[in-house]
Formats: sequence, structure tokens, C-alpha cells
Amino acid sequence: MRFGSLALQLLPAASVVLAAPAPDTTQSALDDIASLADKALKQAETEASDNALRKREGENTCSWENVSIRREWGNLSKKERKSYTDAVLCLQEKPARTPAEVAPGAKTRFDDYVATHINQTLQIHYTGNFLAWHRYYTWLYERALRDECGYTGYQPYWDWAKSAITGMHDSPIFDGSDTSMSGDGEFIPDREEIILGKAQGLPPIYLPVGTGGGCVKSGPFKDMVVNLGPAALDLPGGLVAANPEGPLAHNPRCLKRDLTTEINRRYANASAVLANLIQPTNVYDFQMQMQGVPGSGTIGIHGGPHYSLGGDPGRDVFSSPGDPAFYLHHANIDRIWWIWQMLDPKTRQRSDQAIAGTNTFLNQPPSADTTLEDYVNYGYADGPSRQIKDLMSTLGGPFCYIYL
Repeated sequence: MRFGSLALQLLPAASVVLAAPAPDTTQSALDDIASLADKALKQAETEASDNALRKREGENTCSWENVSIRREWGNLSKKERKSYTDAVLCLQEKPARTPAEVAPGAKTRFDDYVATHINQTLQIHYTGNFLAWHRYYTWLYERALRDECGYTGYQPYWDWAKSAITGMHDSPIFDGSDTSMSGDGEFIPDREEIILGKAQGLPPIYLPVGTGGGCVKSGPFKDMVVNLGPAALDLPGGLVAANPEGPLAHNPRCLKRDLTTEINRRYANASAVLANLIQPTNVYDFQMQMQGVPGSGTIGIHGGPHYSLGGDPGRDVFSSPGDPAFYLHHANIDRIWWIWQMLDPKTRQRSDQAIAGTNTFLNQPPSADTTLEDYVNYGYADGPSRQIKDLMSTLGGPFCYIYL
């Protein structure tokens, strides 16, 4: 089943239609994003000082004195970057908790997180729980790195607006050095474009291929083995690949990348990020603009970085957490939501209007509206299950973190 194709087939006729991203006006947009992030930080400090926040029974006490700080990868020291990738490699060496009868291909603790994402993909994208599910998922992964592999830092994020300026290859995240998240794959020439939407009779989106396509050449994950997927891997020429034995079967292969700066600059530049922060006034429009309304001509600031990373499993939304860079990407997704929430926390964090959507992908098959009382779960990866209402604030429920 192809995720992109499914999205286009199920798009409700009444869905909001979004224009393609506006041209980037870099410095002005960067300044505006920094201003909004500063407002979010000041609001978070106010919330952390609120005694009422500390009175939740059974939860940790979060204050400004003990809050964790998530930072952009480029703002970490080389030692801190190496500590993070060492912890990821450690997680890839520990045995899986997922039973073989559930996911035969899950061989490591790292795979546990990939398997649960594969199993739940159609219940956690274009749904009311998209943002909350991935917030807790990323936090659980961070906790595993810390508790199981001795990592003492916190989850870093990938600021796509920065790599849109520098280019993917000159980003400290993807420069291929020992202190990066590894870089590009081996170059494969003579490839056609990625084509999204054409088969469904909608205006096609043509995405250029990048400067790699093959196995990652250098850096900490040069020898990494990808065990799960693909389920719906977009390939050049509008093709799609899937493991015939199923995405949870054992399918060992190298990690592939196809870094594509043009896609980063088209869909996740500073202007696109700013637009996602200031245009939507309700959470439905916010999350739809972020994910990209199928057929609208844009894949949003969520899809853009996935496709600019490219490769296998990067272009497969089901098994995309199989690339360790996934978690830096989704930390930034969470950061953008955090900033947006902090601009109107009463409505966007603490009211029924803070959530919108149903429990199935674009409401197919039709399902109930997602509510704050609903639970999210993570299978054998981690736990416990949590009600969404406990995941709306990065300073409440199980959380105590902010972004700088």
C-alpha cells in the first residue's frame, strides 16, 4: 500500500486547499521565527513558574530550575554530538523486545521503535493524534537513549531553515563527518524524478533526486543495517517499492540516503516554517499545512525534510524511523508545534480546541473524532500508554523540556 497514493485517494472534497510555498525571504523570516521562539520561551518560563503545574498527582514536578533543554544539532559541541550517535549505535546493539511473531524483522531496540511506527502509521498521520503521538514517541526514544545507553544529553533537533541556507551537505548534521548523523549515499546516476499524485489524476508533484541514492558513505552510520520495511518506498520514475514478505519481515540492507537540498529549500525554508507558524489559527489547519494537503501542490514542512533526506527508508513514511535522522526531524516538528502552542496556550494547549481530526488517516475508514481523553500507545517499543491530555504541554504530564 502506497502512503502517498492512499493520501491522495482519500482526500475529502471539503479539505482546506493550501497554496504552494512562497519564495523564501530568508533573513526576514529567520528574524520573525526567532522572535516567535523567544515569545514561546518566555511563555514557557511563566508556565514553569506556575505552582498549579506542579500539583498534578503522580507526575514529575517541572520547574524552570530543572527543565531539560533541547538544542539544534549545530549548537552542540562535537563531544555532545558524538555522545548522541554513540547512544544510537548502542540502542542498535541491544536486543529487541518485540516478539518475533509480531515483527520477525525487529532485531534490536532501535527496531522496536521502527516496528511500532510501521504498525500504527495509518492511525498516526493525518489524524487528530499526529502531533501528540510523535511528541511522546520522540520523548520515549530520548529516554531509551538516556536510560538504556547512558546518554546524558537530550534530543537534538534539525532546523531545516538552516540546512536550506547552507545546503544539506554543508550542514553539520549531514556533512558525513564523525560528528554528524552521517551524510549522503553513494551517487547513482541517470535517475528520473520522484513523482507524487500523477497516478490519481491530481496535479503531480515532481521532486528531484539528490546527489546520492546508494549506501551511506561515511560517518557514524556508514555500516548501519536497516532491518525493517519498506512498506511504501517512493522511487524515481513514480515507482514504489515494498517488501513482498511485509514491512515487518527481516529485510537486512544498508542505510541509503539521497540528500536533496532543492527539496529542503522548496518546502522547508524559513518562509515556509514562518507561514506554518503564523497563518493557521486553529490546530486542524496547522497540522494539515504541516503535513501537506494531498493534491494541493505542497508536501509541507513535514514531508519536505523527509524527502530531502531521501533514500531508504527515508522516503517510506511507514519505516522512516529506520533512519536515525528521523528523530532530529521530528524533534523540530515538535518544536514548531511548541512555538505555535505557546502563542496562545489557553486555546492551543488547554482547551478542547487544542485537538482536531479523527482516529484514522484522513478519516478512512470513518472513525470517531480524536479527543483529549484518548490514549496513545507504543506497542513493545516503550510505554506506558498515555492520554493525549497529558501530552499537550512540554512542561506537564511526563515532560519537562523546552527548545532553544
